[in-house]
Amino acid sequence: MMRLAALLMTVLLPSAAAGDFVRLPGQAAFTSILKYTDSDGKVPIAPFELMTTPVTNAQFLAFVVTHPEWRRGTAPSVFAEARYLSHWGGPLSLGAAAEAAQPVTHVSWFAARAYCEANNARLPTWSEWEYAAAADATRADARKDPAWRDRILGWYAKPANVPLARVGQGSPDLHGVHDLHGLVWEWVDDYAAMLVSADNRNQADPDVLTFCGAGALATDDRENYAVLMRIAMLSALEAHNTTGSLGFRCARGASGDVQ
Repeated sequence: MMRLAALLMTVLLPSAAAGDFVRLPGQAAFTSILKYTDSDGKVPIAPFELMTTPVTNAQFLAFVVTHPEWRRGTAPSVFAEARYLSHWGGPLSLGAAAEAAQPVTHVSWFAARAYCEANNARLPTWSEWEYAAAADATRADARKDPAWRDRILGWYAKPANVPLARVGQGSPDLHGVHDLHGLVWEWVDDYAAMLVSADNRNQADPDVLTFCGAGALATDDRENYAVLMRIAMLSALEAHNTTGSLGFRCARGASGDVQ
């Protein structure tokens, strides 16, 4: 019966392909919000490809159908905590709380990485994600525009209990990428290496680094609060953690290879 159900789901989920990718040109010296003391804050971004939308519940369901080691209740707790896919109806069913076209959440870094690898891709690096997320509909870098920042910050005013929208509902950016802002947080491959300061001498209160605002200590642009909050949130996670507002998308090299 379980094998038949898996087969039926594979047939009935035409939207569960690996996802569409778009090529981003990269930049020789991209100015990151993070401090890179050895490069004056400039990082090279090689051309790469990025999924146009976050991975959906349907796409991740197709993955766990063919990779049973990543099903809820099967994945080891060291790779996925107890909340892993907890909003799904079951290990092989989405249920009423997880619409097929919504971004998958409650997924760990380990599981997200495994999904991308299974699709000949990888998680984007923070620098790649930051570079892509700097764009708006007409500019490759809109970060200095106060109106652009205000629109992104408006996301944080939305009630947390509102159901997630379907992916790809908003307008694409200059590169053809959707939902980098305003839908879910996203895992990046090197999230654990984010350069958030751990030096208590930077603040009078040695406990200040336990709060999200401490993420600003490691950045050059302390006015970009939306990105600062994202950095602080990612820095606070462990790879097996999951949340209801954290999803992911995959990246790959400009030639379509993983690198």
